[in-house]
Amino acid sequence: MHVLRFALRSLAKSPGFTVAALVTLALCLGANLTIFAVVDAVLLRPLPFPDARRLVAVVNSYPAAGYPHGGASVPNYFDRRHAIPAFASVSLMAQGNVIVGDPGSPQRVPIASVTPEFFATLRVPLALGRSFTEAELTYATGQVAVLTDEFWRVHFHGDSGVLGQTFLNDGVPATVIGVLPPGFRFPASQAQFFRPLAHDPGARGPQNRHSNGGEMIARLAPHATLAEAQAQIDALNLRQAADDPMRGLLAGWGYHTFVRSLQEDHVAALKPTLWLLQAGALFLLLIGLVNLANLLLIRASGRTKELAVRQALGASARHIARDVLIETMLLALAGGGLGLLLGAFGVDLCAALGARQLPAGTTISLDARVAACGLLATLAMGGLLSLPVIWFNLHAKLGPSLQIESRGGTASRAAQRVRHGFVVVQVALAFVLLSGAGLLGLSLKRALETPTGFTPERVLTGMISLPWKRYPDKTAGLAFAERLVAAVRALPGVTHAAINNSMPFTGRVSGAPFSIEGHAAQSGDPVRAEHRSGVTSDYWSAMAIPLRRGRLLEEADNQLAPTVCVVDQALADRYWPGVDPLGHRLAFNGTFTEKDAATVVGVVGQVKQNEVGEAGSFGMVYFPYAKFQTNFFYLVVRTALPPAAIAPSVQKAILQLDPELPIDDLRPLQTRIDDSLLGRRSPALLAGIFAGVALLLASIGLYGVMAYAVAQRTREFGIRLALGAQPAALLQMVFCQGARLAALGLAAGLAIALAAGSSLSSLLFDVSARDPFLLAAVATLLGAVATLAGFIPARRATKVDPMIALRAE
Repeated sequence: MHVLRFALRSLAKSPGFTVAALVTLALCLGANLTIFAVVDAVLLRPLPFPDARRLVAVVNSYPAAGYPHGGASVPNYFDRRHAIPAFASVSLMAQGNVIVGDPGSPQRVPIASVTPEFFATLRVPLALGRSFTEAELTYATGQVAVLTDEFWRVHFHGDSGVLGQTFLNDGVPATVIGVLPPGFRFPASQAQFFRPLAHDPGARGPQNRHSNGGEMIARLAPHATLAEAQAQIDALNLRQAADDPMRGLLAGWGYHTFVRSLQEDHVAALKPTLWLLQAGALFLLLIGLVNLANLLLIRASGRTKELAVRQALGASARHIARDVLIETMLLALAGGGLGLLLGAFGVDLCAALGARQLPAGTTISLDARVAACGLLATLAMGGLLSLPVIWFNLHAKLGPSLQIESRGGTASRAAQRVRHGFVVVQVALAFVLLSGAGLLGLSLKRALETPTGFTPERVLTGMISLPWKRYPDKTAGLAFAERLVAAVRALPGVTHAAINNSMPFTGRVSGAPFSIEGHAAQSGDPVRAEHRSGVTSDYWSAMAIPLRRGRLLEEADNQLAPTVCVVDQALADRYWPGVDPLGHRLAFNGTFTEKDAATVVGVVGQVKQNEVGEAGSFGMVYFPYAKFQTNFFYLVVRTALPPAAIAPSVQKAILQLDPELPIDDLRPLQTRIDDSLLGRRSPALLAGIFAGVALLLASIGLYGVMAYAVAQRTREFGIRLALGAQPAALLQMVFCQGARLAALGLAAGLAIALAAGSSLSSLLFDVSARDPFLLAAVATLLGAVATLAGFIPARRATKVDPMIALRAE
């Protein structure tokens, strides 16, 4: 307690140093805890299922066709569930949504259709009832459902007698046969309840082997490995190739099936971004530690006389080391506590910035696990920060310090080299962070400047899914679509209304194998899949997509035979370079056939489909809606009013046509574009914050070292001036010392940034990871800040009064 009180008094005597140290520790530790909370929640925590490491995803991949993550099909499930010894169980899940609720206030909820082994594969026991049976995989049996705890409590008020009760989904009664335990959530799903993956018996045939509408989840058998499962899947695919109806296309598509950890599969898209942000936070922490180490060394240099007196009075090396360790630990713990508070705020900020990009069910929080890691990091920082101070105290020449006001006891050359080395490291790390933040910011700027191909302002979009019970065929669905477009178009303020079943920036863009009349694919050439969409005639006006050649589709094209289509400029340039595409025919099939043929009557501008930064986008083929009609589509409304103002009128118009049909995800098109940029905007913002703090710490570090050096040499400068030295010469001497340190740091930082540039490539759009202009701009900025930090102490050296310095001597 005596040593602790002494440490508190020592810190209280230096309030400037103490506040600077606490702020530095709080900022650096808070930033790391913030990012680590996200990394822990997404990447490190195992999935919430027993023995989750044994769960794997089995995914069909067609990279050459543009579908590296194709999913799995119903035939895959029946082919693989008994043919792969490495799998203890195999299940298939397909996600969708249904309408529940009363007429006039319908609600669409997400659901999942699964095979009977799904819950057993996850090892999730039901809280009530049973799971599905093999017999319930056909449409012949009535619908049954297993409810989540949340759905059970909301819609059935937690009734323990819920088993056997029914509820309507898409107008069809479903019988409740089970309830899941509280907190159950599959990582890639927000399903409110589960139904059997019912299908026609014909869907199990090999002709549907690549109709990948589901996600396959398997559990590895005891002692089985991923490599064994992969080898067995490869062998099965090789055997099945002999009777596969699409075997002529599979080689061109690069078809294969990969097996990997289920958790790894779900976080694959986020993993590079999160690890790079964590690396940036660690760089910031290193800069902070180096800065603090320098401040502590400077402070220790100012206490050499006190230390010399203590040694003269009998203080041993152990006592000196103990006092330093306790003081730095006390400082670190106080800074760590503030860092925890900043981390809690940062976690909320991170959740707000990127919540929609996280896997479903992920909860980011600064819980006991993250706080414990923060405590361990705090103790480690305290120990590390004490080492250079202990080394200095035990190796400094302290005897001359007892001579009052003598120059003895100043830092040795070794201590000076350590401090200078710390400054170089700070500048180098700051350069790396600044260059990374600059690249991400420039990439975001380029993405924002990239045209989408349409005008999103004043466009409202919403999703509609027609239940098959009330719209069982194309005729009924098409009749509703026509009434809907007419009703919305008549609303005040609406200028255009249209339907599209493959809407940009919704993640629901469909594609299929594609062929051109008279263009035979060469052996070994990849067979591309292109996007396709069914639209009503007002679609291009609603989206403000320009017509490049020919004409747009008209209402009369719905009845026209043979089928006509409109293609975008990207597809026209790819398949008819230098040739007028009008009059040419295409087919969405691997091999061109007359029955699938469509004649090109127009060319429109290319539209970004998923993200403004997408490169090598597929082409798009637009069909008359009647020729490519689906029960799932998007309503597109261009309005003279703000989109939010017209939304209630659109909802009312739909309920007047069908009181049991909701419109979902109704929001302005611009918000969809903004959401697509979230994966670029959030890392750029966080990296910019880290880089700004790093720049501040590096400049403070250089300023502190140079200011201390000037203070230590005050008498020397006074004597030089008294003997005739020019102030300009002193300014140059001191300034050049700081400039050399900054230059060394910039050179080291440039080398690190060039070496690490490739790790950022996957996050950049239209920007080189080694962009010379940006690196030069970062060097200029950091050099200017370092120059200012070194100039202020250098200028102070020229203001030394020679008489005061000589009087002290």
